Amino acid sequence: MAKIAVGSTGIIVEQNGFGALPIQRISDEEAVKLLRRAYDGGIEYYDTARAYTDSEEKLGHAFGDMRDKVTIATKTMAQDANGFWSDLETSLKLLKTNHIDIYQFHNPAFCPKPGDESGLYDAALEAKRQGKIRFIGFTNHRIDVAREAVESGLYDTLQFPFSYLSTEKELGLVDACRKKGMGFIAMKALSGGLITNAEAACAWLTRFDNVIPIWGIQRERELDDFLKCIAKPPALTDELKTFIEEDRKALMGDFCRGCGYCMPCPQGIVINTCARASLLLRRAPKEMLLNDDGIAMMKKVADCIECGQCAAKCPYGLDTPALLKQNYQDFMEILDGKPL
Repeated sequence: MAKIAVGSTGIIVEQNGFGALPIQRISDEEAVKLLRRAYDGGIEYYDTARAYTDSEEKLGHAFGDMRDKVTIATKTMAQDANGFWSDLETSLKLLKTNHIDIYQFHNPAFCPKPGDESGLYDAALEAKRQGKIRFIGFTNHRIDVAREAVESGLYDTLQFPFSYLSTEKELGLVDACRKKGMGFIAMKALSGGLITNAEAACAWLTRFDNVIPIWGIQRERELDDFLKCIAKPPALTDELKTFIEEDRKALMGDFCRGCGYCMPCPQGIVINTCARASLLLRRAPKEMLLNDDGIAMMKKVADCIECGQCAAKCPYGLDTPALLKQNYQDFMEILDGKPL
């Protein structure tokens, strides 16, 4: 097992974390079993959010009686101090704890600071003074806002998308966090399902001594992939380097990361799946999309009126209507029997 310090917090955990968004989709019994197996296999860092429906509650059921054994990070999407306190108290109750290790502002469009009109940062300082949170974190999908948070010196951790598909801009963000003594939490470490080789993903990410990847885990077989990486940390071999380079050639550029911040669509289009359907079909079991439900979902793309709402909300600045159109065309060609 490889231990890592979370920035300057003094928290030391295994350098493989558990992203608890996907456990919304499974039963409480399944989630508790999965979370306990993750802990038994060496995972110590668990990331959830108030916005992840019952994820916090499931973590509470799994770890409420062994709270001191794990590090828990959660998030608030509150826009003001009143919302902050409401979210925090709800999270504490559901997680069955009297404190949260890292409490993060969840993808705000701005960087909360002391004395600003939102009152968010001041509320976080007060919660820290009361012992309800230990450290203040920041998550984002906008690199300019993330960079401002790092440069501010106000935050203990940054959570940002990071994988072997990342660019020099993201690498620079990781380096900036190291220089500031901030922990870097790598979300989208599998790029929303486009990266399918857990060994390659883990070998690439764990080279960075200030980065904790949080793997989105829903199934036992997914957990098994990462527990193997903990038991025997993979080296970045020449073979894996070649694989990664081929993956980068296939996937780099303007592609949908599946974050979902473009949603909801006024026409009912599932944008964060439809805008990357052709890539998913090349990398995941085709049955996931080429069934009646998947076909009906993709055909909704024809209802797009190009209102531009999705593009305006995309944190990556993508031309989302154009991506939808191209993926719809590719999908229909695949349905017609043309090769992938």
